[in-house]
Amino acid sequence: MATIAAYPNEKADAVATHAESVHEKDVVEVKTIRGNEAFNEAMIKEPPRAFTPIALVLYSCAFIGFLCSTMNGYDGSLLNVLLNNPAFLEKFNIRDKGVWTGLISSMYQIGGVVALPFVGPGVDTWGRRGGMFIGAMMIILGTIIQGTTAYTVNVGQFMAGRFLLGFGVSIAASAGPIYVVEICHPAYRGVVTALYNTFWFTGSIISAGSGRGSLAYAGDASWLVPVWLQMLCSGIIVLTCFFLPESPRWLYVNNKYEQAKSMLVKYHGNGNNDSIWVQLQLHEYEEFLELNGSDKRWWDYRTLFNRRSAVYRLMCNITISIFGQWAGNSVLSYFLGAVLDTAGIKDTIERANITLIMSCIQFIFAIVGATVVDRVGRRPLLLFSNFGCALCWLGMTIATSQFASDETNISAAKATQAIIYIFGIVYSIGFTPLQALYPVEVLSFEMRAKGMAFSSLAVNAAGLLNQFAWPVSLDVIGWRTYIIFTIWCVIQGTVIYFFIPETRGRTLEELDEVFESKNPVKASLKKKQIALDSQHNVLAVEPITA
Repeated sequence: MATIAAYPNEKADAVATHAESVHEKDVVEVKTIRGNEAFNEAMIKEPPRAFTPIALVLYSCAFIGFLCSTMNGYDGSLLNVLLNNPAFLEKFNIRDKGVWTGLISSMYQIGGVVALPFVGPGVDTWGRRGGMFIGAMMIILGTIIQGTTAYTVNVGQFMAGRFLLGFGVSIAASAGPIYVVEICHPAYRGVVTALYNTFWFTGSIISAGSGRGSLAYAGDASWLVPVWLQMLCSGIIVLTCFFLPESPRWLYVNNKYEQAKSMLVKYHGNGNNDSIWVQLQLHEYEEFLELNGSDKRWWDYRTLFNRRSAVYRLMCNITISIFGQWAGNSVLSYFLGAVLDTAGIKDTIERANITLIMSCIQFIFAIVGATVVDRVGRRPLLLFSNFGCALCWLGMTIATSQFASDETNISAAKATQAIIYIFGIVYSIGFTPLQALYPVEVLSFEMRAKGMAFSSLAVNAAGLLNQFAWPVSLDVIGWRTYIIFTIWCVIQGTVIYFFIPETRGRTLEELDEVFESKNPVKASLKKKQIALDSQHNVLAVEPITA
């Protein structure tokens, strides 16, 4: 193939003639691109339309998948709501910090870890919709067990309910993003899948709002209302998921070629059998998807470790999953009450208001981050969030230490509250949209379900540290806990800079070339120039090396 001179502003006269016969007169345009040329050629030849009627239907299907994230977010705020409710604390005779609180909250993570062996087989055997259904049913059962503790006053039963909630969410939170990323049009995969995790905050807002509103009720009703409301999203998923289109990739590898093609033609090709997007994806399915891969064998995890590229993919998946948990957001989600104690904010209503406002702010800025993932890229957003969070924790350390030395220092207390909001903004712009998008898209199809099970394991294992360590740390050393987060966020940002590749500008299958390369980070950031003829066909490609 002929090559193109590596100068971004050159046009047809930039085509070299020393390789195959591409004539200068055939070239009408030279473009600089990031990502794969096949993807970019499809974008040029058949520009996708984001808001056609059928595209809106597909977004509605993705929305049902988003509810898996909403269920997760609801619980993330629910325990914080309960631990700030005096009636709940009195009912079970517990405090909002310390070892016992860590044990109750950690049952959710333990349930998620125990679910690991069932995630891959469930999502691969019964499909992405089946995985969402199974997870949602477990959440309904866990809610019933948890809610009926109002009559038994049994802490063990409450913990059993939280165990089942964690078990169900682990399955649903793996199936949900897989479903969304696999049904999306390749051109909008980044934005739509990034929006998936922003719906964590819709659950958080509903939970915080119901918890704030139910404080007006006396006795058990003040905490039972938010507990029972946890069935809302899981009920919607159970009732609707089997009316949704199944993942075309799952259909293809399960010998349902015509159904896979029909789904692509309808939702990605706007009814056009000859759509370049349909042909591109079917060609890639044929080339990259294994019809008898390890996803057909529930016990076979070899595909996660049998190649260097597979191990690298899995490490990227696990790294981002863990980093999202250890940046410090979990402390503000689960133990905000204990954090507010270090700033002298004791009033129950004021604390409930802060929880609700925090969720709303994070939701807004998570959407902002999701809308720019394809324009800015995954790496810049992750770097921004990690180093930005480090600065926020440094500010928290200074402000809370000042308040600890002088509890009449109102300015330090207000500064702490302001930094809590700023941290929520910084974290939400980068981490929130990418916690779901990046781990799922770096995995190949054969790895995806079992790999997301490992992601769930990583999240829950990291969460166990959060649940056990930080409530005790806040109780024992108080504001000095924030020094740990300051240092760790810098370490996370450094790891991302050197080891985490960019994934935008490619279909899921086209990411193979990045992870098969010697240096995935360098390969992912490489720019190319493509020469196009009058029909927008790619005539030649050359990497830009300078």
